[in-house]
Amino acid sequence: MIHNTKCECGHQNHTGTILCESCGKPLADDSGTAPLEMRYDGVARRSQKENPGWLDRIWNFFSSVRNAIYMIVITLIASALGTIYPQENTFLNIDPSVYYKETYGILGHIYYLLGLSHTFESWWFITLLFMIGTSLVICSLDRVLPLYRALSKQQIRKHFHFILRQKVSFQEALPAGKAGAPAPSEEAWIEQAAAALKARRYRVHREGTALLAEKHRFSRWGPYVNHIGLIIFLAAVLMRNIPGWHMDQHLAFPEGQPVKIPETNYYLKNEKFTIEFYEESEMSEEFRDRGQQVPKRFETKAVLYRCTADCDDPGKPPVLEEVHRDDIIVNEPMEYNGLLAYQFDFEQNPMLLSVRPSLKDKRTGEVYGSFELSMSRPAESYKVGDYTLQLKAYFPEFGLDASGTPITLSNQPKAPAFVFSITGPGLDPTGEPYIYFPRQIDKQTFRQDTLNGALAEKLELSVGSMDDVGISEFVSYLNIRVDRALPYIWVGSAIFMIGVIMGFYWHHRRIWLRIDDGVLSLGAHTNKNWFGLRKEVAEVLNKTGYSIEPKQLDREGERK
Repeated sequence: MIHNTKCECGHQNHTGTILCESCGKPLADDSGTAPLEMRYDGVARRSQKENPGWLDRIWNFFSSVRNAIYMIVITLIASALGTIYPQENTFLNIDPSVYYKETYGILGHIYYLLGLSHTFESWWFITLLFMIGTSLVICSLDRVLPLYRALSKQQIRKHFHFILRQKVSFQEALPAGKAGAPAPSEEAWIEQAAAALKARRYRVHREGTALLAEKHRFSRWGPYVNHIGLIIFLAAVLMRNIPGWHMDQHLAFPEGQPVKIPETNYYLKNEKFTIEFYEESEMSEEFRDRGQQVPKRFETKAVLYRCTADCDDPGKPPVLEEVHRDDIIVNEPMEYNGLLAYQFDFEQNPMLLSVRPSLKDKRTGEVYGSFELSMSRPAESYKVGDYTLQLKAYFPEFGLDASGTPITLSNQPKAPAFVFSITGPGLDPTGEPYIYFPRQIDKQTFRQDTLNGALAEKLELSVGSMDDVGISEFVSYLNIRVDRALPYIWVGSAIFMIGVIMGFYWHHRRIWLRIDDGVLSLGAHTNKNWFGLRKEVAEVLNKTGYSIEPKQLDREGERK
């Protein structure tokens, strides 16, 4: 069905327009007396399109304020549920499938099964944020474009029905002159009214005996500035899911061992961990009675490296370049290019980092040489004298399964075992297998010589002294944080506050008036504070020869 939207003034309006975009005459019903609907000055919006297609239906869904409120409420409820129990990423080394059930019972287990233990990282929560952002964009475009079109092309001489059906309106003959003086001409009265309005900081536009006075139009854009701020804020929150843009992890750093920081090309080394305890005289009686030591200060001497080569090659040690070093203590993090490392906790847990074994002839006692053997990144092969040791397998925590097959029980070097293929003088050219346990207790437990058979009678790998053993006495737990989206979050928040101030402290006010055959018709509109607008209009009228109270300007008011 095609509707005729052409106004009697000759302006062709878009389908769905309520008030003529030019003269303001109501297009649907111009015989009523109720105040006009002035949202967007009656201009049509895309979401009001008849017979919408599938793209328009999507537009209409996201442009609906009601749907936006539903999405916000659902997101708020989801956020509240996500705070009932601690999120998974706030813990170190836990199995969430076990932790929530053991700690919080059946409700905790249900909480985990529903995926609420990682609410803020879940796909559905991110989708909700994306939908809210989409709604903000489409809501803004659906309203700001018609509003801009209406406000930028305002006609000064408005239709009578538009003026007299404003919530604040007035119609009366021009006032007579004082003390028998002749009544002012229409031009003179308009000049007088324009001066009174300009004194109240209105911008005045004239067209003959018609006038439009307007001020604080910029405040109408306040809600859309809010939307821009929120869109930037939500976009920044979503950007945290880009690899390398956001990190908040607790990582373990044993002494003397560079540890890769996930999703970056940085390595951090705990060069030395020191701890200072309170003296017994400094502690409270409660701790003295328990005989408990209380840490007073603990510090990690940290070195930050950037990987420059072989970063992702498991068979080669990474090439590291030192970029920064700092001492990390509680509340005094290390900072480098947006990466923060906070001291979180520590653990006294001796851990084997490396050994320097020597290869010797067991029969003659001749030592052929030694090499550095790392527990974290062992090399593929080692050259010792005339012998070559090719690494075939590495088990950080050696164990045997039910069938007797070697396995590793964890990735921590608690019982490390290395399987080499040794070639050299007097050995099979294809290589002979040799299993090596760096710890003496593991040599005895797993009977290293028995496993190596005849080769154990010829060659032996052993550590001469403790100087050839690298041990980490302490493990420092650091909270590694990266938030490259934070500046955008602050920018979005600042823009949002600017929009709030624009809409809160200023109000868009417009006054239309026209004089026809000595009769003044006046209408006024504001988006907020109608009492203030009535008072201003009454003051202007009183200064131009009328005697009127503000409440008489309401359409419901009675003029005396």
